Amino acid sequence: MPLDKSIKKALVLGSGGIRIGQAGEFDYSGSQVLKALKEEGIETILINPNIATIQTDPVLSDKVYLLPINVKYVEEIIKKERPDGILLAFGGQTALNVGVELSEFGILDKYDIRVLGTPIEAIQVTEDRDLFVKAMIQSNAKVCRSTAVTSFKEAVRVAKTFGFPLMLRVAYTLGGRGSGIVYNMNEFEKMAKKGLAQSRINQILIEESIWGWKEIEYEVVRDSEDNCFINCNMENFDPVGIHTGESIVVAPSQTLTNEEYQMLRSASIRVIRNLGIIGECNIQYGLDPFSKEFRVIEVNARLSRSSALASKATGYPLAYIAAKLAIGYTLPELKNKITGITTACFEPALDYLVLKIPRWDLPKFQKVDRHISSQMKSVGEVMAIGRTFEEVIQKAIRMLDIGMKGLVGNDLEIIEDLNELKFELKNPTDLRIFRIVEAFNRGMDIDVIYDLTRIDKWFLYKIQNIIEIEQNLNKLNFLTTPEKDKKFWLLRAKRFGFSDGQIAKIMDVDTIKIRQLRKKHHIIPYTKRIDTLAAEWPAITNYLYLTYSASEHDIDYQKEFEENLKKVIVLGSGTYRIGASVEFDWGSVNCLWGLKNQGVDQAIIINYNPET
Repeated sequence: MPLDKSIKKALVLGSGGIRIGQAGEFDYSGSQVLKALKEEGIETILINPNIATIQTDPVLSDKVYLLPINVKYVEEIIKKERPDGILLAFGGQTALNVGVELSEFGILDKYDIRVLGTPIEAIQVTEDRDLFVKAMIQSNAKVCRSTAVTSFKEAVRVAKTFGFPLMLRVAYTLGGRGSGIVYNMNEFEKMAKKGLAQSRINQILIEESIWGWKEIEYEVVRDSEDNCFINCNMENFDPVGIHTGESIVVAPSQTLTNEEYQMLRSASIRVIRNLGIIGECNIQYGLDPFSKEFRVIEVNARLSRSSALASKATGYPLAYIAAKLAIGYTLPELKNKITGITTACFEPALDYLVLKIPRWDLPKFQKVDRHISSQMKSVGEVMAIGRTFEEVIQKAIRMLDIGMKGLVGNDLEIIEDLNELKFELKNPTDLRIFRIVEAFNRGMDIDVIYDLTRIDKWFLYKIQNIIEIEQNLNKLNFLTTPEKDKKFWLLRAKRFGFSDGQIAKIMDVDTIKIRQLRKKHHIIPYTKRIDTLAAEWPAITNYLYLTYSASEHDIDYQKEFEENLKKVIVLGSGTYRIGASVEFDWGSVNCLWGLKNQGVDQAIIINYNPET
């Protein structure tokens, strides 16, 4: 089906102010949808009061209203502009909630406005926990035993029937707000009262706890002709019980068997088809590590934080494609711009790993509870790309800019009491990953660490690999160790994500000496492309990363040097933190646009924030 020519003007709802659980990823998706619509000659109207965003730049949309995103103001703009359609999937929870209210109040029908992309009914099903459970049963996808309630009295009755521990979820909220695992009636009563007050429809879902199961995510795309594919699957380092926005996440998944992967892939396609989603959605699963049992945790019928990560991880422009599908195109009609040969209806192949770690700024607040759970506290995140898990986790830790040299080699205050350390492993804080290292260094068995954390042993063995390299580097003497041994351990360390400064600290020498030794043995990083196809088709992309686990560059630097191109590097601001947010993304992008307008051949950006 080609472009729907009846769509002349479209209204796009942004996400408003940056907050925990809703940050720059929606500026990214909103900018992409405006670009996609503009290409088709569709007039775009944007409502977003956040002046720090790229999408509010006049270059991207025809009209920008810096007004609150609520029913009152949106109706006034609809009355004035009379758009043909409205897009809700690109402005986070804020846009979804307002879109549902516009439908419920009859405003969309009153002004004859179509919801472009995912129908409003599908959005309501994914947000209303009672409807969601029924839809999953229809999709032959298991969910946790649960009951939706709308009163405190009913909540207490259900809790007594279920027994503890329980998982409590809140309808129509952001970042897991109000949710959590409760272990007794006292905890439950406090959380239930809060949850009912926080829900837009005064509804909470009480469900059995599956704490400790693996948490797996699938990004799924579907068009109006029912063509579907999996864009990316991701695995949470932390088990169910920790919000995915609080967890370390790796793509593609690392511990699933092929049977488990295909089982969840098939379930994802059944779910998106049954819901009737047009565009993209994120599906989160809990997977029992000891059986093939799984449960659907939730479905986000919109672009999300995970969608932004998946786009950057695969090189596939999810928001851009979802916008094209919303205005009538089908996947086979859209070309893969990277190859120019294949269509947009393909599943990306990754010959590398991508890892995301959240950044918390909890130490900036006095007396704050540093424990992490099903409610988000992180304010930003970083993304590292490499060839091994050890490499990407060490890169990502350095990117956090919290004073850590990597996973090991840090000056971190240890917990003297072993029981206290075990308690912190069981009840994680923002320092969880470093406490696992501490546990290994204290001689704790891997089975004990697994029982306390429920982090898959594959990940724990990878952490152990890094610790073993640290121990071997510590044994080396820079002056007396044979050159071949130094070269062996230096190359191994670099391939496992150790920085020169980190190695120097472990070996107690100057960083410059490690750098000189590395260059002497021609141990250098190589530039690799992200092409979405694992080199199956020829591809030219401008999306690059560095790794020591390679033997050649994907870029012909000598040729570029001979062409004498004008090049300028722009440094991005990295992860969001308190005091540095999306406004610096706006600055970087406008700088790049300006450089291109001034005739610079290559405007190069260095950044590691997947939300930008």
